[in-house]
Amino acid sequence: MDNVRAVLGTKDNPGLVLSWRITDRPSCKEAEQDQATYACLSAHSECEDVAQEIYGYSCYCSDHYAGNPYRTDGCQGIVCMPGTKVDPKNGKCIKNGKGKSPLLGILIGISSCSAALLFVFCARLLVNRLRRKNQIRIRSSNFSKNQGLLLQQLLSSEEAIAGTRKIFSLEELEVATNNFNRARILGQGGHGTVYKGILLDQRVVAIKKAKLVKKAEIKQFINEVALLSQIIHRNVVLLFGCCLETEVPLLVYEFVSNGTLYDKLHKCPDNICTLTWRDRVRIATEAAGALSYLHSAASICIFHRDVKSSNILLDENCTAKVSDFGSSRFIPIDQKHVITAVQGTFGYLDPEYMHTGQLSEKSDVYSFGVIVIELLTRKKAVFTNESGEAINLSNYFLQSLRDGSHTELLDADIREQLTGEELMDMIDLVEMCLKMRGEERPTMKEVEMRLQLIRTNREKCVQPVQTREEETQPLQAELVHIRNHIVGWGNLDTTNQFIETITMPH
Repeated sequence: MDNVRAVLGTKDNPGLVLSWRITDRPSCKEAEQDQATYACLSAHSECEDVAQEIYGYSCYCSDHYAGNPYRTDGCQGIVCMPGTKVDPKNGKCIKNGKGKSPLLGILIGISSCSAALLFVFCARLLVNRLRRKNQIRIRSSNFSKNQGLLLQQLLSSEEAIAGTRKIFSLEELEVATNNFNRARILGQGGHGTVYKGILLDQRVVAIKKAKLVKKAEIKQFINEVALLSQIIHRNVVLLFGCCLETEVPLLVYEFVSNGTLYDKLHKCPDNICTLTWRDRVRIATEAAGALSYLHSAASICIFHRDVKSSNILLDENCTAKVSDFGSSRFIPIDQKHVITAVQGTFGYLDPEYMHTGQLSEKSDVYSFGVIVIELLTRKKAVFTNESGEAINLSNYFLQSLRDGSHTELLDADIREQLTGEELMDMIDLVEMCLKMRGEERPTMKEVEMRLQLIRTNREKCVQPVQTREEETQPLQAELVHIRNHIVGWGNLDTTNQFIETITMPH
């Protein structure tokens, strides 16, 4: 070979250049035809013609390879350092990610994720803030709609019992009930749902969440709260306050822990009732006293309108507490009745009220008479007989009196506990309470006094002589309390004489 030009490297990066060329053939095309003398021996080499005016050809390594193309294994693949890769265009090693290191890529990724998380957090914070503002606006609107300012003035007035009533915020009651958790539900009825709650001062309360009411009823509700906020009677469930920040206001009552009279009579384990006859007379007397107070001792008459055994709660000492004033109506003390849509519970409803729509205190008296029958028989106000028929208890009992079979209806648990005289007194009371015409029924004041007499006579009969004076002292104090608070009872001297008679030691 004379004047040969050889190239060690690639086409674009020749590396070491030697001044020779292959001259035994004029061009690559002719040289490739004779493999015995073809100089480009490497499998990864390529041939290149020298300029046209010069005779011969030269060899170089293919893309991505470097070395000696004139040797069989001369052109080797290019190995790039970590963090670099082969550029297919020029066979050089370049950095990954357009010159960016992996660490920089990781940092950029972390920064991007952090920015995205920050954006989500800020957006959520903004949404929550807007939601909170919207909630505040709605609660403020409800507070105004529910006459919150007026009620605040009423509760802070001299007539209200200072420090015992308040207007709760919705947030307080949400915390107290674990956001009105279903596990906190004490009961559900026609007027709404009652939840058990624990206030921040650790008082246990019952929170009544009423069903939707009409706007016209809001004023009536305010009157109810204002009135009940001034009532303290040991046999009326105490109202702690209300919340006006919801569409329908919430009422907060004291929590009464021992269930209802209905439960004690009709949901007894193994059908064995733990209430003795003495307990039943006392509970009836306490409930009658509460209703008597509501009818005539408050500044405005309160007709309960839904007197029934399930609305008489019992505390840990089995003391009666009249509850649920969702159906109650309030009228001036000098007004005897009001015309209203019929409301109540079947089995307890006054027939006269059902037919005329005329609600009076005597409607509560009728319902109370049904409760007395429940106490005597331990049958529900509407019960099912052996044939599967629904039977009205009051009608059934009155019919049994006419048939002379009433003693068979008595609860077996108390047959041996009450005397014949007590039974006759209770039957007389029931018959008076269940008169078809309201004007023929006694008032709740009279019912209470008759029950007090029955109770006092029982205590005198069953208690040892040395304890009679101790037993009659609280009863006498209670009767004096009734005498002082009942309006329009009649001749005061007659009342005093009655009290002296039933408390006189025998």
